[in-house]
Amino acid sequence: MKRKLLILILVLFSSGGFGTMTNAQSVRSDAEIRTILQQRIDQEQQSTGIVVGVIDEQGRRIIGHGTLDRTNSRRVDGNTLFEIGSISKVFTALALVNMAERGDLKLNDPISKFLPKSVKTPTRNGKEISLLNLATHSSGLPRLPDNFAPADMNNPYADYTVEQLYSFLSTYRLPRDIGAQYAYSNLGAGLLGHILSLKAGVDYETLVKTQIAQPLQMNDTRIHLTSDQQARFATGHNALGKPVSHWDLPTLAGAGALRSTTNDLLKFLAANLELTSSPLTATLQKTHVVQKQTDTPSLKIAIGWHSLNQNGTEIIFHDGGTGGFRSFIGFVKQKRLGVVVLSNSENDIADIGLHLLDRRNKLAKHNPPKQRQAVAVDPKLFDAYVGRYELAPNFILTITKEQNRLYAQATGQPKVELFAETETQFFITEVDAQITFISDRQGKVNRLILHQAGQEIPAKKLD
Repeated sequence: MKRKLLILILVLFSSGGFGTMTNAQSVRSDAEIRTILQQRIDQEQQSTGIVVGVIDEQGRRIIGHGTLDRTNSRRVDGNTLFEIGSISKVFTALALVNMAERGDLKLNDPISKFLPKSVKTPTRNGKEISLLNLATHSSGLPRLPDNFAPADMNNPYADYTVEQLYSFLSTYRLPRDIGAQYAYSNLGAGLLGHILSLKAGVDYETLVKTQIAQPLQMNDTRIHLTSDQQARFATGHNALGKPVSHWDLPTLAGAGALRSTTNDLLKFLAANLELTSSPLTATLQKTHVVQKQTDTPSLKIAIGWHSLNQNGTEIIFHDGGTGGFRSFIGFVKQKRLGVVVLSNSENDIADIGLHLLDRRNKLAKHNPPKQRQAVAVDPKLFDAYVGRYELAPNFILTITKEQNRLYAQATGQPKVELFAETETQFFITEVDAQITFISDRQGKVNRLILHQAGQEIPAKKLD
């Protein structure tokens, strides 16, 4: 479901392409899953450690391969903690529905009802954004606020404050009608978590723990870790396998702040599939109900979850990503089958989860990441590259020059530095992505090509 997220820089949502479909088969064996993980880690060098959990009517299985980090011999397993990124959005949405079921609020309540009176929330054509709009990415809010300017790119959400959030909301003008279109928004999900916390009178972590984790006995699903949990917490790695910092999301926690384990997420799947009884069973089922179509014909949005329909099979899922982790959780109700995949690398693993739920979803193939070396070039060359490049409608890559350095910033994403390999070829250190600038016959730069995830995406220069 990269649909396609063209630059996977500091986003909390990253889903893999679905691939060509073949004939359906049953879920793979432990040995087959282990072979997939060995290929992904040992041959393709796409992660340091990956854990897969599978649950169905026969029970649950956990298969892990790799280590907590490159210098640690401790193997990853069902109790290893990972950042789960945007899977947090599923918990945020469930808390919303649960609070609505208890009568604390209504799904269609306007967000202005819960925010301070000093906050002027965006409206359009006399309509206000509702809580359900936030949970279904139909609010009209952007992926990230335009005053999102991290001081530390290695922990980009850590310094974004409530005051900045309120300032953005009070000045933002919605570009489209509320409810008219699905547009994935980390901001919207983070705002929803913030509102629910205000209404409940507790912080986001306590909200999730009391309403979801404790009833389901998910004792390792939290934000702040105990010393024992810290010892089981994997180190994140970027696309090139280098260790990176853990992420903190104090204001937008509902978008992606949670940490969890495969064992805990299997408990969550068991409750969703009604393989175990829980006080949340009825509420969970309501989050599975499709609410809106996305811009991908086979993909719809439920409440928090996404619903993929291909060849008569519905996969309900969500995936996530932070600076050093990728995660996937999904299930097929007809099969009463669920899968969790957690990795301590930012390289995508959603294809593994989708494949294990339905073999007709092909596994992606990867080459080991290339170690790139920056070279010195004349900064005067950068002047020709500066401008806006259209990667897709409403998705612009802006190239800027600042103090003789070259930077790229995609719509709704933070700015990152570009490093030269040649005078026309540049790379990004945060992800395995490269940019090549192309000139016309007169020698004027008129386009670029983004190289990422096996794709070559051309972009025309707008100015």
